[in-house]
Parts: sequence; C-alpha cells; structure tokens
Amino acid sequence: MSVTIRIPGPLRRLTAGVDKIDVAGGTLATAISEMEERFPGMKDRLLDEKGQMRYFVNVYLNGEDVRFLEGLDTAIKAGDELSIVPAVAGGA
Repeated sequence: MSVTIRIPGPLRRLTAGVDKIDVAGGTLATAISEMEERFPGMKDRLLDEKGQMRYFVNVYLNGEDVRFLEGLDTAIKAGDELSIVPAVAGGA
C-alpha cells in the first residue's frame, strides 16, 4: 500500500493529465522528491528557492494542513492521502 497524492488541475500538465499518483511513505519532503523524479518541474511549483513550501500552495494530509503539523518533515505512511491545493485569487 502507498500514499496517494491528489494533483490539482493546474499541475496536471506536469503529470500528463493524471489526477492522483501513488508514492512511498516517509515524509512530505521525500514524497515531493519522488514526484520530482517522476514528473520533472513539480518540485519548482511546490517549493521556493530556499526549499520551503510556497506560500500560495496548501498541502493537506488526510484533511489536515501540513503547516500545522511538521511541514515538509510531516511523516506520511501507507494509506494516507495528500491533497495539493493551490490558493486561488478571485471573488465576486
């Protein structure tokens, strides 16, 4: 069993349209590294030049914002689900 990562529409061009991918467990940082190996360019969309999560990208582990957990060091395990949710500007 693996960790499922839900890919938002704006990033699916990097995954050839795939809306979810499976990665091994470990930490959020290792999951991002695995995504980068399989889908080059993904890491640049998620992390800034200092290697920190971009402020406009939210990542949830089983519905909890990883910023309130351990950030990139958040442990992930088989059966977990990560959701990448880019912030969207707009309004009425």
